[in-house]
Amino acid sequence: MSTTFTLDTSTSRANPTPAPMKRLTVPAIQRRKFEGKTAEPLVMLTAYTARQAQLLDPHCDMLLIGDSLGQVIYGLPSTLAVTLDMMIAHGAAVVRGSYHSLVIVDMPFGSYESSPEAAFASASRVMAETGCAAVKLEGGQAMAPTIAFLSQRGIPVMAHVGLTPQAVNALGGYAARGKSQEEHAKIMADARAVADAGAFAVVLEGVMETLADAVTESVDIPVIGIGASARCDGQVLVTEDMLGMFERTAKFVKRYEDMATMISGAAERYAADVRARTFPTDEQVYRPKK
Repeated sequence: MSTTFTLDTSTSRANPTPAPMKRLTVPAIQRRKFEGKTAEPLVMLTAYTARQAQLLDPHCDMLLIGDSLGQVIYGLPSTLAVTLDMMIAHGAAVVRGSYHSLVIVDMPFGSYESSPEAAFASASRVMAETGCAAVKLEGGQAMAPTIAFLSQRGIPVMAHVGLTPQAVNALGGYAARGKSQEEHAKIMADARAVADAGAFAVVLEGVMETLADAVTESVDIPVIGIGASARCDGQVLVTEDMLGMFERTAKFVKRYEDMATMISGAAERYAADVRARTFPTDEQVYRPKK
């Protein structure tokens, strides 16, 4: 269900005014599951800044402030060192820069696992300080009670099962999951548990295609694939991976641009102009009017 709108940037680059100004809601995302085989797949990308959100917003149904910002923005080796303050700062920026997409903020490692009450304290702070519509947390059956606790208290939750990066140490790496019957059964049970607990959607990451198809058919909430199957109810990628900002990407990433080369080339040309004193030119300097 594509939505087209234009942005009036004449008054403020930081806060453009869209026409019309209407944001997607959690129920609208949920309804996509029940529109049947003809339903348009849900589009989700990560966003970390207001300007990035402005550019992505017209094309997406959901924007995710992923804890992947640890690696993408801060150069950390994993997502484990990401803090709640980081997520809130970037989440608020994305909310300010978007008007159409449902904005979801990842709950970082250590901010929700200890108890449902701790999760509520963290999630309610995220929602109050960013203005986002929902939070996302990793974990299946073990996190079902927490998902139910949050959902019953007015906090929409997107779940995340399969390959869960915050548990990479326990999983032993980033290899695809669901290769064995035991793993297949566990991930299927995880997906059903989070759906039954009240999650409005679930990210299914890094699993075998046949398992992804089975999960999508077996739960009554939208399944958002990343390294899963084209038959999921939607797809998500890290925007910087999709844009080709890094030399190495996962198998499941399709690079739609080579932005790293474009940026490096532009910087190289700028540096050459500065060193040759061919920038700035008459067009870029201020002089008194005649």
